[in-house]
Amino acid sequence: MAEQVKITSLDALESLRARMIVFMTRARRSLDQVSDEVRQTRQWLQNDRRVYWEDQLRKRRRMLDQAEGELMSARMSEFVDSPTVQQQAVRKSRLAVEEADEKLRQVKRWTHNFDSTVDPLLKRLETLRYELDHEMPKAVFFLVQVQRTLEDYTVSTPVNADTVSVAEPEMPH
Repeated sequence: MAEQVKITSLDALESLRARMIVFMTRARRSLDQVSDEVRQTRQWLQNDRRVYWEDQLRKRRRMLDQAEGELMSARMSEFVDSPTVQQQAVRKSRLAVEEADEKLRQVKRWTHNFDSTVDPLLKRLETLRYELDHEMPKAVFFLVQVQRTLEDYTVSTPVNADTVSVAEPEMPH
């Protein structure tokens, strides 16, 4: 069935088409950036942070062992009245070990939960990517076809016509 169309400006269709192309380009770029950020975050958690906190835990345990050794030496020494400084060093080292241990546990928990948390969101983005890659080009093609049809019609019709009947162009499949 033909629809009644009042042609006022074919430039509006061209402008819409151009803006759709710009949108598709920017949206694809944004999706690529998001995918890169997710990949980098996964690597950061699995490699960088895990290795960092494992290393920190080893270092801090060595410092604790050293502080405990100094405390034991201070207790055995007849020259030290009260080993408070060494006791504080041991307490401080224990807290540092506990902190590193907790951080490592958190990184392992985040790594374990990362995919199950992020994958559903990535699937939504893939749906958007599909729309951008498959459906939006069809819409752009449809606008081009509409433009051509209207341009052909305006060339074959007097310019002073107020209303034009136009059949919808066929969409590619």
